This record gives sequence, structure tokens and C-alpha cells, in this order.
Amino acid sequence: MPMYTIERDSTSHRRELEKKLYGLDLISDNLREMTVVAWMTAWTSSTFKTLEDMPWGGLHPSYLLIDHVNEVTRIGIALANAAKAEWKTDIPADILIPTLILHDIDKPLMYMRRGDDVIRTQLASELPHGIIGAMLLRDLGFGERVVNAVAMHSPLMPFHGKTQEAYVLHYADHFACDNAFLRDGLTPLYFLQAHPEGKKK
Repeated sequence: MPMYTIERDSTSHRRELEKKLYGLDLISDNLREMTVVAWMTAWTSSTFKTLEDMPWGGLHPSYLLIDHVNEVTRIGIALANAAKAEWKTDIPADILIPTLILHDIDKPLMYMRRGDDVIRTQLASELPHGIIGAMLLRDLGFGERVVNAVAMHSPLMPFHGKTQEAYVLHYADHFACDNAFLRDGLTPLYFLQAHPEGKKK
């Protein structure tokens, strides 16, 4: 059974994603289409019926993936703007924004709901988070900088990207996660050494 099947034609999924994904209007038409196709593919290849069914991770059934992705995108854009103003670093929108929107594109394939619980799929035990997403993005024709940043962004990866977009993604991702952890009574990543999803206080 394939990890995913490329989906380009689901009008209902497309309409929902175009309405709910923040930042699509900030990238070129071609990249916008590729980004929507990536999300349609992950969604239709998963067990989730709606975007509101998709959790960010196993310890946070109520933290929705779509909310996390939109938070990371908004925070990442703000960080990149601050870096440009302070340090004159300029990350092209067509690299930064797809990286932010797509950083967790494999999460729908790595989790499923079982009753009130969120559990890891078989695929999640075979490949680490980030790698499956990078494979999908490479299949769709995304550039090396986006693919590499997505592949290496997990805190459990043995090394991380050294590009500006990789730095921005790291801090935006952790900032958004820590807010959710604190809200849900979990220890934020700030206080943890090497666990990607927090732990109970």
C-alpha cells in the first residue's frame, strides 16, 4: 500500500483548504497550486474526514493541525520581517511561506483517531516525522530549500538545516507549540531536552 496517492482533483478538499490555509495569497500561482495539492494529497491519503479532525499530535487531541500550521505561518512571517528589518536578511516568500505552510504536511499520515485517543499509524513507526513530508514535496516538484527544511525541522532529527528559512521555521514552530502546551497544562518545549510533544506536568 503506498504512503500517499497524489490528489489534484478533489474540488471539495481544494475549496476548504483555499479557505482555511493562511498565506496562500502570498505566494506565486504555481507554488500555491503545488501547496494545495500537497495538502489535498495528505488529507485524502489519511483517515481524517475533515480538517477539524486532524490533531497536531498524540498528546494534544484538541490542538488542531490546521490551527498549528496557520499559527506557525503567521509567526514565521513576522519573524522573517523582523529579521529583515534588524539584520537585512531577506528570505524569498516563495521559499519561506511554503516551508511554513507545509512543515507538518506528513502529520495526517502519521496519526489517526481511535475513540477519544490519537495514536500513531504504522507509517509513523517506519519513517521519522519530516521525511515523509519531504518525500511528498519532492514528488510534487518543490525546490531543495523547501524540501530540506521540512525534512530536518523535527527536534528529534540528528541535524538541522542551516538556512534562514530553517531557523525561522524552528522558532515559529516551537513558539506555537509552547503556547498550546502551556494552554493544555503540558510542559513547553522550552523546558525539555529532547521530546517533540511535551510531557505532563
